[in-house]
Amino acid sequence: MAARILSIDAGTTGVRGFVIDERGALLGSGYRDFTQHYPHPGWVEHDAEEIWSATIEACRHALEAADTPAADVTALGITNQRETTVLWDRSTLRPVHRAVVWQDRRTAGHCDRLKEQGYGPHIRRTTGLVVDAYFSGTKAAWLLDEVEGVRAAAERGELAFGTIDTWLIARLTSGRAHVTEPSNASRTMLYDIRRGAWSEEMADLLGVPTGLLPEVRDSSGELGRVDPDAFLGIDAPITGVAGDQQAALFGQGCWEPGMSKNTYGTGSFLLLNTGSQAPVSEHGLLTSVAWQLDGTPTYCLEGAIFVTGASVQWLRDELGVISSADETEALAATLPDGNEGVYLVPAFTGLGAPHWDQYARGTIVGLTRGSGRAHFARAALEAMAYQTVDVARLMERDSGQDLQQLRVDGGAAVNDLLCQFQADLLDVEVLRPEMAETTVLGAALLAGLGAGVWASTEELEHVWRLERRFVPAMEAGRRGRLLQGWREAVERSRGWAHVTEG
Repeated sequence: MAARILSIDAGTTGVRGFVIDERGALLGSGYRDFTQHYPHPGWVEHDAEEIWSATIEACRHALEAADTPAADVTALGITNQRETTVLWDRSTLRPVHRAVVWQDRRTAGHCDRLKEQGYGPHIRRTTGLVVDAYFSGTKAAWLLDEVEGVRAAAERGELAFGTIDTWLIARLTSGRAHVTEPSNASRTMLYDIRRGAWSEEMADLLGVPTGLLPEVRDSSGELGRVDPDAFLGIDAPITGVAGDQQAALFGQGCWEPGMSKNTYGTGSFLLLNTGSQAPVSEHGLLTSVAWQLDGTPTYCLEGAIFVTGASVQWLRDELGVISSADETEALAATLPDGNEGVYLVPAFTGLGAPHWDQYARGTIVGLTRGSGRAHFARAALEAMAYQTVDVARLMERDSGQDLQQLRVDGGAAVNDLLCQFQADLLDVEVLRPEMAETTVLGAALLAGLGAGVWASTEELEHVWRLERRFVPAMEAGRRGRLLQGWREAVERSRGWAHVTEG
């Protein structure tokens, strides 16, 4: 019987289920969104139970669309929003609190104290990460300290910690498996990326008991088996897991050192495969595990941009500038001379790489009486490309190699104006694959490798297929002027929360 891999993408705003065959072809999909909770400024939470319910519904629809009965599912793959943090009761599987989302800034003060105490360089050397509220470790510490009774329950061994992959595996296996893999573990600020193990030193520093932490296994290979009574009657192994950005790197076929991709999602994430080397960035980039196969890690450099596609959602949901994301390209294209000096810096939750400014805030500059909807739409699209250039140039310095091309994916990658503008600003070709959902594809390919559907990455080379190539065409002088305007706009957003919050 032909292989049928159910690939789950548990993202920031919803869960998607996809059924993929041994050719890498998409047979059917389903989607369910879930609620975003904002209890205080800078705080973002999800209901982990709602994520689980959305997973069931999305996958049920995917199987129906693919005409695939539960008995025909060969294996499951999972990819997920990474740093989002859940603590739950091991016996009941009930979360002790809403999940604290990767975008959440409530632990910025904790991070400031760690930096003031001089721990930043050592944390970077050990974990590959900068000290920032973005990562899971301080989120777990907040839950332990601020939710009544949680630390005591954790010390009694009653609770489990996990990012969303671990949470879903726990639910899929009815609590039999408490596991993760290195691409997710390396985003917690608790994992020693060179030793390939949890760091007791980091756990001690952050106040997170090691007994909470899941077992770390390979990214491809059996991580647990689905309980058919818990999940749609499926009795199949979970054989591939990776954090969303590393899964996209794998799904883009970037299996060799020096290959890179950018995903335009809620945020944007530029990753460069660095092979067996785990370079320490001198420019605010992150070093993570891309994936681990047969006990051997592959590393990557990453520039994390907090807000790109989310700025388009902001135009739609908060300002009413557009009614759907699809409108932005046509609206932006109505400006014959480009942005006309209008720049949006979407630092709604601070700035990520390369600035790492927790106190930056969203800024729009250059407005005139003639500025309108088109300027907002164009500025939001262009901001995605500007932020990518900032990260790419620093990545070139850290890796010692020039970017040769950029493979792109994610929701906004369907936008031709954005892809062409990105090629123009970077002055390299931008390649868009036929299957834009490379995050889901990456999880499916890892699962297929782990289940024996494919024997090696060499058998996967036919899966990645080019849809369109964008060739740079912008004159160098104009490129320089646009980038200078962007840099000036960014400076005006820096540290703004200090001004308004005292």
